[in-house]
Formats: sequence, structure tokens, C-alpha cells
Amino acid sequence: MFRDVSSCNTYNYGDAPYWDARYVAEQGGAFDWYQRYSSLRPFVRKYVPISARVLMVGCGNALMSEDMVKDGYKDVMNIDISSVAIDLMRRKCEHIPQLKYMQMDVRDVSFFPDESFDSVIDKGTLDSLMCGTDAPISAARMLGEVSRLLKPGGTFMLITYGDPTVRMLHVNRPAYSWKIELYVIPRPDFKRPAGSSSMKSYLEPVPTTEKGLLPPGFVLEDPDCHFIYVCKKLEETEISNVPTYPLTADIL
Repeated sequence: MFRDVSSCNTYNYGDAPYWDARYVAEQGGAFDWYQRYSSLRPFVRKYVPISARVLMVGCGNALMSEDMVKDGYKDVMNIDISSVAIDLMRRKCEHIPQLKYMQMDVRDVSFFPDESFDSVIDKGTLDSLMCGTDAPISAARMLGEVSRLLKPGGTFMLITYGDPTVRMLHVNRPAYSWKIELYVIPRPDFKRPAGSSSMKSYLEPVPTTEKGLLPPGFVLEDPDCHFIYVCKKLEETEISNVPTYPLTADIL
């Protein structure tokens, strides 16, 4: 029930040529993966201060960064592996000084010094890498870079279709020094069944086991929901022993 069931097909979502061709075909349109900013705003405003320097990884042609600026954010750096997407967004947003765009592979962002950002946001980029070749290696490289770029006390917000059985093994590793809170948010078009008496609040973190998994018997109200992993980078004084979970073939 809690498996990663995304349709990783013959496309290599981790490669620039696929995305370049896709953005050319879309001819300047905009597309937000999974959720729009209006749905994510309560989480962003809770964990990302208005004054934060934000890195949006895999920005594509999404509206989220523009919506964040409209909501008061003043410094959002956007990167994407596709030069087509970056050129498009630079032209579109050239009149918005709060937004900057650079073509860059999230697996190697050595252009930026350590602890350059207060917050990093990913909406679908890790998922794309998990559908590419050498998925575990790509995931480790990306998450290692995210951890390096975050200031102590900063937050990495991962919005993904991946439930804890397929994401915690990658995200919850001692090397990253993250304290993780998990949220579950339904698809934008999800409707509670008529007569449902559920009182669940999507704005409250969900309980997890010691291994970071959903507890036995936990029911997903929307089976095709999205998961939000809020990963706070611990200060040196907060770091303690964190369990490590070995990668195994069945979760790739």
C-alpha cells in the first residue's frame, strides 16, 4: 500500500535532453508539479521566513517562485538542469529582481559555497532522479549537496509522491544531520467521500515509527496523496545519534 508506484517509463527524467525537448514542446507554458503554491503556502510560511534566502531546485517553468515573491519573499534562487527552461524563465521574470535563474544540475552545485541558503525547496526533482539511471547515487549526490548548502537551522522542504518506505532510506541519513517532520497532503482535485466523518487536518504532522515510517494501520485518506518532508538541519549542539537505514534493492 505504501510503495512507490510512480510510472517510471522509458524517459530518463534525470537527463537534460528530455527536459529541453519537453520545454520546447510546451512553448512557454507554465506547469506546477503536484501542488500549487496556494496549497503549500501554510507549510512554506511556517518553515521558511520571509527574509530567507531560498533555493528552488528543479524550478522548470513552474509558477511557485513567482507566487512566493507575490507573497513577500525577497530572495529566491532558481536552478534547473534544462537550459531551455532557464532561458525561458529569465526572460519571463527579468522584471522581478527577487528571482534569479541559473542552469545547474542539482547533483553538483559547487558554484555555491557551503551554508549559502536558509531554505531549499524541491517539488518533484528527487522523484525525477529516482526514475533515472543510477537512481540511488543520484539521490545521494543531490541530498548531499542540499545538506551542504543549508545553513544550520535551515530547512529542506521535499514535496514528493514517495511515501516513507521509499524516501526515508534516502532522506534520513546521519550525514545530513536533519530532523524530519512528515505531512500528508491530498491531490488538489481530491474530494472527501460523501458522508465522511474524517477530522484529519493536513496541517498537522503525521506520526511516524522509530524508522520514520507510517505506523501500522495508518490509512491514507487519499491513496494518491503527496508527502511533504520538512528536514531541519540541526545545529551542532542538537546533533545526536540518528539511526541509519541501509539501501536495499526492493526500495529503488
